[in-house]
Amino acid sequence: MLKELSIKNYALIDELNVSFVKGLNIITGETGAGKSILLGGLALVLGKRADLGQIKDSSKKCIVEATLEIAGFNLEELFKSHDLDYDDEVFLRRELLPSGKSRAFINDTPVRLETLNAIGSKLIDVHSQNQTLQLTDESYLFSIIDSISGNAVILNEYQDIWNQYRILTRDLEALKLRQKEDLKRRDYNAFLLEELNEIKITPGQLVEIEEEHAQLENAELIQHHLQFAMQVLSNEEIGLIEKLKDVKRNLDEIAGFSSNYEQINQRVISAIIELEDLASDIYSQESEVVLDPHSLNEVNQKMQHINTLLMKHSVNSLDELLEIRLEFKKEFELTNNLEERIVTLEDELVRLKSGLNQLAKRLSDNRLKAAPVLGRQLEQKLQPLGMSNAKFQIELLSLDQLSSNGKDGLSFKFTANKGSKFNDLKTSASGGELSRIMLCLKSILAQYTKLPTLIFDEIDTGVSGEIADKMGEIMKSMSRHFQLMSITHLPQVAAKGDVHYRVFKEDSGEQTLTNIKELDQAERVQEIAKMLGGVEKFDSAILHAKQLLN
Repeated sequence: MLKELSIKNYALIDELNVSFVKGLNIITGETGAGKSILLGGLALVLGKRADLGQIKDSSKKCIVEATLEIAGFNLEELFKSHDLDYDDEVFLRRELLPSGKSRAFINDTPVRLETLNAIGSKLIDVHSQNQTLQLTDESYLFSIIDSISGNAVILNEYQDIWNQYRILTRDLEALKLRQKEDLKRRDYNAFLLEELNEIKITPGQLVEIEEEHAQLENAELIQHHLQFAMQVLSNEEIGLIEKLKDVKRNLDEIAGFSSNYEQINQRVISAIIELEDLASDIYSQESEVVLDPHSLNEVNQKMQHINTLLMKHSVNSLDELLEIRLEFKKEFELTNNLEERIVTLEDELVRLKSGLNQLAKRLSDNRLKAAPVLGRQLEQKLQPLGMSNAKFQIELLSLDQLSSNGKDGLSFKFTANKGSKFNDLKTSASGGELSRIMLCLKSILAQYTKLPTLIFDEIDTGVSGEIADKMGEIMKSMSRHFQLMSITHLPQVAAKGDVHYRVFKEDSGEQTLTNIKELDQAERVQEIAKMLGGVEKFDSAILHAKQLLN
C-alpha cells in the first residue's frame, strides 16, 4: 500500500507531504482544487513521461517520492527480473532537473524510466475518468477475461513466441524482397562477372604483359639496337673485344717486369671475359626477338580489354578491378545463400506457428469457460446498483489469423432493460451505467489479481443517491483486501472512507498553492455537508452528513 507521498515544486504544489492508511482512503475537494495535480505527481513517481512545463519554479528541481508497503503481494520475482533487491518496503523517487533531464530511483538505486514504470504499474493501479472508455476497447476486455480465466502464464508464453514470430516474419519479408531485387540484377551482374573472369591474370602478371606488349610492339627497334651492340662488341676487326685482346697481348710482354703491370693485365683479362659474357647475353636476347604480328595483336586485345573494364568500372588499377570481381563473387554467394536462409526462416516460422496455435487453443478454451462466469458476476453485482435487468452477452469469435491475443475476437454486448436487444456496450450504455459496470469489473478483478493499491479517480461519475451509497459499499468491501483510494464528489461514497483527505487551494503571499489535509471527525462532517449542497439548509445537511458517517 501507499504509505507516504511527498511532492515538491510541481504545478501549484510548493511542498506537500501526506500519509495514507490501509483500507478505504477518500479524497475530496472542489473542482479545480488540485486533485488532478496530486495524481499527476503520483504518475511521475510511477514512471510516466514528464511535462517539464509542470515544474513550478524552473530554477529548482521537482522531486516526487513515494513509500509503499508491499509485503504479501508476491512481487519478489518482479524485482529480481529487473535486477533489484526486494524489500517489504519500497521507496520510489523521481527528479526533474531544471536542465530538462530526469532521474529515477528505486530504493536509492538509479534506474531507467522504463524500469520505474514497469515496477510502478505493479504497485499502484490508477483508474482515471477517461479509462472508463476502455470498456469499449477489445484489448482491455480481453485482459479482464484473461485475468479471470487464469491465462497469465499461458499468455506470457504466447506473447513471447508471438514477438519472435513477428520479428522472423519481418526478417523473412525483408529477405524475400532482397532476393527479388537481387534476381533482377542477377543476369546483368552475371554478365559483368563473366567479363571480369576473362581476366585470367594476377596484378604481378600485368607487368609481364605490359613488357611483352612493349617488346612485340618495338621488336624491329630492339633488334636493330641489339645487333648494333653486338657489332660494337664482337666485330672481328674493330670490335671492343678484339681491341682489348690486342691490349692484353701487349701487356703480356711487360707483365713480368712488375706486379703493377700484372694487375693491369689481369683486369684487362677480366674485362674481356665480362664483355664476352655480355656479348653472349645480347646475342641470346637478339635471337629471341620475334617479329610476330599475331602475338602483338593478341596482347593488344588483352590490354584493350583490361583498359575497357577499368573505364567501365571507373577504377584506375587492376587491383581495384580484381576487388570488384571479388565483390561480385561474394554477392553471388550471398544470393545463393539467401535461398537457404529463406528456407530456414520458413521452417522456423512453421515451428513457431504450430506452437502459437497450440497455445491459442488453450487460451480460447480457458476464455470460453471464463466469459459466461464474468457475465453472471457482472449481472449479480449490478443488481443492487439500480441495474437489476442488466444482461451481458459475452462471446468469443474464432478468427483465422493469429494475433497478439491468440485467435479470438470478442463480442461484448449489453442490455439494461427487459425485452431490449443486445447491443455493443459502447452504443447501449450511458455514462452512469459505464461507471457502475467499470466499478463492478474492478471489484471482480480484485478477486483474481493482487495489487497493493488501487486508485479510483471519480469512477462514480454519473450516479447519485442510493446507487452512490451502494457503490460506496462495494468500494468499502474491496478495501478489506487491499488499499483503495477514491477521489469522489459523492458524499455517500466519501462517508464510507476509513480516512478522509481534502484537497484545497490557498493563497500564500503572491501565489496560490495546492495542499491536502487529513480531516478529523468534525471536519469530515463539515466537508460531507458541503458535498450534500447544504448551503441554505446547512443544519439539515450537517444532520444528513452525520447520518451518513454513522
